[in-house]
Amino acid sequence: MTLQEYLQERHPPATVKSYHREITIYLKLHPKAAKYNYKEVMGYIGELRSRYSNAGNVSRIVQALKKYYQYLHYTGQRKDNPAKAIRLRDNKTKPIQLQDLFTTTELQTLLQPKKERYPFLTDRNKVLMSLLVNQGLKLGELAGLDIHHISLANGTIFVPGSGNTNKRTLQLKAEQVMLLHGYIHEARPKLVTARTANSPKLLLSKLGQPLSIADIQYLVETFGGLYPERHLTPQTIRMSVIMNLLNAGNDIRVVQVFAGHKRPDATEKYKQSHIEALKTEIQKHHPLQ
Repeated sequence: MTLQEYLQERHPPATVKSYHREITIYLKLHPKAAKYNYKEVMGYIGELRSRYSNAGNVSRIVQALKKYYQYLHYTGQRKDNPAKAIRLRDNKTKPIQLQDLFTTTELQTLLQPKKERYPFLTDRNKVLMSLLVNQGLKLGELAGLDIHHISLANGTIFVPGSGNTNKRTLQLKAEQVMLLHGYIHEARPKLVTARTANSPKLLLSKLGQPLSIADIQYLVETFGGLYPERHLTPQTIRMSVIMNLLNAGNDIRVVQVFAGHKRPDATEKYKQSHIEALKTEIQKHHPLQ
């Protein structure tokens, strides 16, 4: 039985067409996807979240991926289904979930030294977390950074634009300049191998390969033990950075440029969420009679 036949037996023509198109794109981007595990499938979902601002698009594509792995399991090509347990937390209609966000002080705890399984990766992980906590970069932006995007002389980082964000140049903190200097000139050369000597990517794995979106997602989630009651991800860190900037009284247009938002409403939703939270607190402690 072909994939097309499997889908046709279970869905109307329009759904079959949509699912088949998304599965084809997935396999073109990831030729080895048939053997992917849960972490690798979630890595692709991370790519989708960076590509699409609409959670509905991500959810629709994930449903297609689930059908693909159901098909592989049904036809005996796999004994397991790595997508079966995937449950997206993306919120399609509700405002930003404030209970998942972190204060500036809480974010700073993520920059504290953490015992690493491989000590030589310590500086790389410090760089990664500092760019999340201080610049609020997106997953795709982190994975796409090249060495030449860092200007140690000017103390800045250039973030290329994407389908959902504008390019921008952001200021680095003094401690980040020192950290990046040490990583680029001392720690990173130790990660480079003969096969990856010409790679311009800033963040490398212990095998010298560029860190993927899945790698970054996993690394951040290893810090989750600090806040077990909340969902610590690159996305919630970025959202927290943006919310904290607005809460500190920064002009919404300044924050929009900082975050790389192409539309003002993408930044405005953070402001609205904060206002709604204040209204809830006021109503709780001073209910209208």
